[in-house]
Amino acid sequence: MSESIVSRQATPASIENIAVTSNDGVKSANLLAGIVNLSYYESILHDNVTATVTYADTGNSVNDKNVLETLPIVGTEKVSLKFKDNNDNIIEFSDTNNNSLYVNKVTPISEDTRKSMVKLDLTSKEFIMNDKIRVFERFDGKVSNSIRKLLTDSNYLGTQKNVDIEETSNNFNFVGDNKKPFYLINWLSKKGISSENQTKGASAGYFLFETAEGFKFKSIDGLLGQEKKKSIIFNQTKDLPAGYDIKALEYSHDNKINVQEKLKMGSYSTRTILFDPFTLYYEVLTPNSTEKEQSLTLAGKSLPKLNPEFNRDGNNKEFSRTSYFVLDKGTLPTGNTQQQIQKSRDENFEYKNIANQANMRYNQFFSSQATVTLPGDFSLHAGDAVFLDVPELNTEGSDEVSKETGGLYIIIDLCHYITPKETYTKLNLMRDSFGRIGNHTSNNRKL
Repeated sequence: MSESIVSRQATPASIENIAVTSNDGVKSANLLAGIVNLSYYESILHDNVTATVTYADTGNSVNDKNVLETLPIVGTEKVSLKFKDNNDNIIEFSDTNNNSLYVNKVTPISEDTRKSMVKLDLTSKEFIMNDKIRVFERFDGKVSNSIRKLLTDSNYLGTQKNVDIEETSNNFNFVGDNKKPFYLINWLSKKGISSENQTKGASAGYFLFETAEGFKFKSIDGLLGQEKKKSIIFNQTKDLPAGYDIKALEYSHDNKINVQEKLKMGSYSTRTILFDPFTLYYEVLTPNSTEKEQSLTLAGKSLPKLNPEFNRDGNNKEFSRTSYFVLDKGTLPTGNTQQQIQKSRDENFEYKNIANQANMRYNQFFSSQATVTLPGDFSLHAGDAVFLDVPELNTEGSDEVSKETGGLYIIIDLCHYITPKETYTKLNLMRDSFGRIGNHTSNNRKL
C-alpha cells in the first residue's frame, strides 16, 4: 500500500457522478462536464457533512438550456455525489446509501451570454430537517439511548444512515422543552460518561458528528484511545520511509495553549461548589488534572506541565474557575407515583462526577494542533486516529523524528479538494497531551 500511495502524488481523483434532481422529481442534470472544483468537509465539531461544488454552465445542460434556471435550482434539490481516489477509496452519497446530499445555498459567481459559473453549497438531509422539528417529549434512561432516539426516531431526525454510538454508563432524565434535535444532542454530549472508555469522576464528554460512513457519538477518551488508521510522515526525503502509509506534502504545528484562556476555562484545576436545598448540604471540591491524569486516556505521554511556581497550597485554594451547582434531586424520577416518591432525593444529574470533568476534558483535548496536506486519500474520516512523525529540529539536519510533537493525533477537520488537475486532502489534527509514545508501525503505545 505504501508504494502505491507515494507514487500517485496529488494526481486528480475521479468524480464519477454529481447529479442534481429538481424538487418536483421530474428533471435531473449531471454536472460532471462542467466541474471546476469540489470541496468535501467533515468535522467532529459539526453535526453534519458539507460540500461545495463549483461548476461552469454553457447553457446546453438540460434541453440546451441553463441548469440553474431550467431545473430550476432554488434550494433543497437532491444531489447524488460519488468520487474515488487513486487507491480506489470511494465516497458516495446517493439514494442507494440513504445519504443523498441537498442544496443548501446557490451562489452565482459570474455570468455572461455564453456561460455562467455557479457554486452550490450541499449539506445532509438532517441539517435541513433539524430546523423543522421541535422536541417536547420526556426522555428517561441512558444518555446514549436518548441520542439514538433523537437521531433515528421518525418523530425526530429519522435518519436511515448508520449510527455508531458509544454507550454511556449514566442516566439522565429530561424534557425536550421545545428545542431542536441537534441542540439537545450537543447539550447531552456534555453530560455523558462512557461505560467503556471513561472513569466516573475523572472524565466525561462526547462529540456527535457525521462522516460519509454515518453519524458517530464518541467519547473524548474513546477517540483518543482508538488504534491509528494511517501513519503519516513529513520530511525532506523523496521516498516514503518504510512502515509509513503517506508522505505529507505540507505540515504546520501550533501549540494551542493560551495559559490565561486555559485557566479561565478551568482546563487544569476547577472549584465546584455544591448545594443541596433539601438538607442544606454544602460542599467545595477542587478537582485538578494532576490527580486524575492516571485515569485518563492520553494521546501522548502526559498533559501539559505548568510551572509549579503558580500552584497555590492549602485546602481548596488550587483552582482557576468556580462553578456553582444546586444538586439536581427529585427532577423527573422514573416509575409510578410511589416509585417517584422513593426516588425524590436521588440525583438526576451528578454534577460532582460529570460537569467540571467534562469541561476540563474538552479544554484539554485542544492542546496541540497539527495541520497536514496529503495527496487525496478518501479512506480518512473525521474522528479517525493517525500517527504523525515530523523531523526533529537539529543542527545536523538529520531526519530523526520529533519526540515531542510526533505521535497519535485525532482528525478534527478534514477537507478533500478536487479539481480536474489535482486532488488534496487537508487534515486538522488535535490531541490533549505532549510527547511521542508508541511508533508508526505498531498500535502498542508502550513501545
